[in-house]
Amino acid sequence: MCNNISIPTPLYFALRCPSKGKNVRVHCFKRRRRLTREARGKGMVGERRRVEIKNLKLYKENQSIMRANERLRKKALLLHQENQELLFQLQNKYSVPQTDFAHTHSHSSI
Repeated sequence: MCNNISIPTPLYFALRCPSKGKNVRVHCFKRRRRLTREARGKGMVGERRRVEIKNLKLYKENQSIMRANERLRKKALLLHQENQELLFQLQNKYSVPQTDFAHTHSHSSI
């Protein structure tokens, strides 16, 4: 049995030949940079999607508020019209016509 057998690693080959070691480090650096960039890009995609979803929710909420506002505006207009009509009726009920007022005062002074 031989216990000294080991599987050579890429680092073993890089250390064995100095010119390849430099290339391996460059490749490792490029790979790390690429993976970092991809991770950052995925994060941006996730962030972009999160912002789009939030924007859609706010848009829907805004539409709902605008519909409610329009309903309240119509109710306020109807209440205002009803108020004006009641005020007009009240003024007509308690106002003394000018002809009757003049006629009653002219008879009482004679």
